[in-house]
Amino acid sequence: MKLIFKQRMFSWFDSYDIFDEYGNVAFRVKGQLSWGHMFKIYNAMGDEVGCVKQKILTFLPRFEIYSRDNYVGCITKEFSFFKPKFSIDYNGWQVEGNLFEFDYFISDSFGNNVAKVEKQFFNWTDTYEINVYNDSNALSALMLVIAIDAEKCSRD
Repeated sequence: MKLIFKQRMFSWFDSYDIFDEYGNVAFRVKGQLSWGHMFKIYNAMGDEVGCVKQKILTFLPRFEIYSRDNYVGCITKEFSFFKPKFSIDYNGWQVEGNLFEFDYFISDSFGNNVAKVEKQFFNWTDTYEINVYNDSNALSALMLVIAIDAEKCSRD
């Protein structure tokens, strides 16, 4: 399944539309007013299906991931000098590749690819293509990408 992750051009809080390969809205992501970043994820029918929340008062950025109201894991930025590095406690997944340019792979604990993320250039807003190899991992991969993007935006 291919997801196209597009930031909305004019929104007060970070908001994104996530399209499938046919141009249909698969998910909507709405930034919420809170201390730190908080994103609510809605499916195409408008049901809330997940949330990504930044924990504040931590030494390094940390984002908690929730499926509906259930905590499922977190991603924490690690201290590094040149390339961004993250500690991921979420589905046993790992992230490898060029996180600095936002082109990377998400793999499972066995080394199998879960998703490939690539930044699309020459767009008015931030746009990413997420190729998810198993449709059942689409929401989980999306929430991980949102957390990494929010951390990156915090640095800029």
